[in-house]
Amino acid sequence: MVLPEGFALPPWYFLVPLLVVLGGVVTLLWTVDPPVTDLTVLAFAPWMMFGSTLHVLYQIDAYPDGIAVLFTTPSVYLVTATLAGGIWLLGSFLYAAGLQRSIARFVGVTGTAFFVAFATFAVVSRWGEGVLDPFWPVIAVVVTGIVTAIAWLALSLWFTEVAAVTSITGALVVFSHTLDGVSTAIGYDVLGTAETVPLSRLLLEAGGSLPTAAYIGSGWLFVLVKVVLSLLILGLFKEYVQETPRQGRTILGLIAAVGLGPGVHNLLLFTLG
Repeated sequence: MVLPEGFALPPWYFLVPLLVVLGGVVTLLWTVDPPVTDLTVLAFAPWMMFGSTLHVLYQIDAYPDGIAVLFTTPSVYLVTATLAGGIWLLGSFLYAAGLQRSIARFVGVTGTAFFVAFATFAVVSRWGEGVLDPFWPVIAVVVTGIVTAIAWLALSLWFTEVAAVTSITGALVVFSHTLDGVSTAIGYDVLGTAETVPLSRLLLEAGGSLPTAAYIGSGWLFVLVKVVLSLLILGLFKEYVQETPRQGRTILGLIAAVGLGPGVHNLLLFTLG
């Protein structure tokens, strides 16, 4: 089985309307054809974090039973994509009407507001229980920043054109997957959390079988694979981004999402105890 534990489709009366609305949003975006720049991809980073927050709220039982299923996986991806796509459309219309100076800024600001509001609600809801512990999440962010900087510097020195072409979008891909790797490693080695994704669990177990496990833990191999894989992806996408930047950056943005989402999810769960 390659799907993570807990992966289940919602009932049809939720799934069908959700797919119809999402399909309508995608169709309208296809018609409006908004630009996709590095700043556009960066503007969607808060939405990736917002989606993780929605799922964490599900895991701490913050939703009424009747709608909780909308925030399991994969439903939460559909909900987040629909909201973010709708905001992208709204920003495009406001920009066309002269009411916004930048579509990317509108998307980024609204996404940040949603993320901050819901993350704050999650923290406040656990405040009285005395379980909040941001220590390891802060360590994870610091280590991620250092590893990302080293990886990006190495890419810029030895594969300068790849770094120049993929630019901010490429840096976001490296940061996102490094954050996922580092937070997963801390969870596995330090906090004793279980990994639910089979392939990730396989890598962690492989790291644990090495002689180095007694000294530096099992997660370093997972971090290394995530960083190297993200750099290889940027190398493979260099020409695609050069020739068709809109499509290339869109796909790289989606690749960043599958790293940033799980990474932020880990940080929030660690913080909330």
